[in-house]
Amino acid sequence: MQDITNKADIKVFVDGFYGKVRMDPTIGPVFAAAIKPDQWPAHLERMYGFWNTILFAQIDYRGNPFAKHATLPLEHRHFERWLALLAETLDENFAGTKVDEVKWRAAQMAMTFEAKLEHIRKRGPQTNLI
Repeated sequence: MQDITNKADIKVFVDGFYGKVRMDPTIGPVFAAAIKPDQWPAHLERMYGFWNTILFAQIDYRGNPFAKHATLPLEHRHFERWLALLAETLDENFAGTKVDEVKWRAAQMAMTFEAKLEHIRKRGPQTNLI
């Protein structure tokens, strides 16, 4: 199997991954509530750009990924399933250093997002003191 080498390869793993996500009983409902059916093409395009920016330093994505997730009802099990489906999809299609990088970066994102969400939930509603 070949490694991920370009945006066309990114489209393969992103499309395969989100195809699984949408059908998954654990994380599918979270995505279905956040992304309406007619919004999926735009979401996939953003994800192609996101990974192209991360893996190949192409400026295809600008944004704040955490902000999009901050209000979602995500728990540890959702992050675990997200990582498992991503790894499964990658391993079905590719092998190499970029695959390892995607897995590592995804694990770092999941850990960071989960920690930030826990912090937000623990501190409760905030008032503007300024």
